[in-house]
Amino acid sequence: MGAPPVKNLITLAGIHAGIASIPFCGSTIICILLDDLIKSEIYSTYVQEHLAPSGYIKIPTDIPAYLKGCSFLPKVNNEIKNTRNSTYKERFASLENLVLIMFEQDTVLVPKETSWFGYYPDGSYDTILPAQETKLYTEDWIGLKTLDEAGKVKFINVSAIKNNFMELVGRAEDRNLLDIRR
Repeated sequence: MGAPPVKNLITLAGIHAGIASIPFCGSTIICILLDDLIKSEIYSTYVQEHLAPSGYIKIPTDIPAYLKGCSFLPKVNNEIKNTRNSTYKERFASLENLVLIMFEQDTVLVPKETSWFGYYPDGSYDTILPAQETKLYTEDWIGLKTLDEAGKVKFINVSAIKNNFMELVGRAEDRNLLDIRR
């Protein structure tokens, strides 16, 4: 496939399915205006070219604009029907282990379930779908379903870690979740 193989992928609070808003600024008028301005222009060429996080923002109530204007995530997740890249799926599905770590108290990622590929259904903020109920999974756009059904995906929920990465790794090893040392 032209690139070195990747055997194991471990992600910490990954923005896999996107984020539905920028991190909470507050309720002052400046924050509200800033949030409205960003949301209204998030898929513009200028914002996409100059604000890196804009490539991860997926407004559930504006999916057509997201698919048309977002420069990163729809491509990586093979969300654009007629331009799906089979190489993305083949390479992702070839992983031996995929470890997805979500922080239970996460207030930056909205929704935090994006760390496990969970997200809002198109057109709504009412519920959060687990990964297994999203189209990305059920239609296997990137090979996530293939990996999961082969038992190669580990979903880890961390309630409190106290900013200590080694503690997290130790807990994962204690549960034999990261048996990837070869």
